[in-house]
Amino acid sequence: MNGKQKRYLRSLAATMQPVVQIGKNGLENSVIDSARAALMARELIKVKMHNNSPEDKAVFQDLADMLGAELVQIIGFNGVLYKAKKDPKIILPK
Repeated sequence: MNGKQKRYLRSLAATMQPVVQIGKNGLENSVIDSARAALMARELIKVKMHNNSPEDKAVFQDLADMLGAELVQIIGFNGVLYKAKKDPKIILPK
């Protein structure tokens, strides 16, 4: 994924609300399953890590690797993940 495509995805994610939250139990199976379901439905999701989470910011890359997704951005305690569908709704610029 090139820089232009990442900038486009970041602009789409700027107004999104987080749909997956990582809490005090960290990255558990229920979080992974909900992130997988959200990616299948939306292609682009925002993940929030709460302050009381035992994980560090590397958890966003770990989650992306587990789901086969691309980590687009990390800002503060929020990460943006993207995974294209077979019939994509989001058309990336070239």
